[in-house]
Amino acid sequence: MNVTLEPITRKNVEAVMNLELPPHQAQFVATNAFSIAQASYFPSLRPMAIHHDGNLAGFLLYSINTNDEPGCYGIFRLMVDPKFQGRGVGRRAMELLLRELRAQPDLRRITICYMPSNEVGKRFYASLGFVETGLDDDGEMIAEIRPAARGSR
Repeated sequence: MNVTLEPITRKNVEAVMNLELPPHQAQFVATNAFSIAQASYFPSLRPMAIHHDGNLAGFLLYSINTNDEPGCYGIFRLMVDPKFQGRGVGRRAMELLLRELRAQPDLRRITICYMPSNEVGKRFYASLGFVETGLDDDGEMIAEIRPAARGSR
């Protein structure tokens, strides 16, 4: 399976904004249009298009220096077009992003938030190594990955 993460550009921005989730999933994540708008005002946010075999398949949004904390990377959005769900596209996209983030020399932690009622998301993120740490002020579950100390065995 060929999954890639590509920058949002003038050529793909409208197609990415037009991707939608079914209502039972849309309740758990902001729209891509909202996320892209946020990214235009917050320079630490990085919006990315997910492609599967060259076709637009989803969207993700992550940040560097989350909450102005150096070495903290946050994953804010992940959505996979329903036509591509169940094929491992979301897992592969997350694996690619996590590999990129783990390679950052200043990495201290990677966080993700999700609605506590999102059982599918909870299991998915746990399978990628995220450990729940508690609820934030908005009632969303915070989970994180803290890498092993560099150079330790």
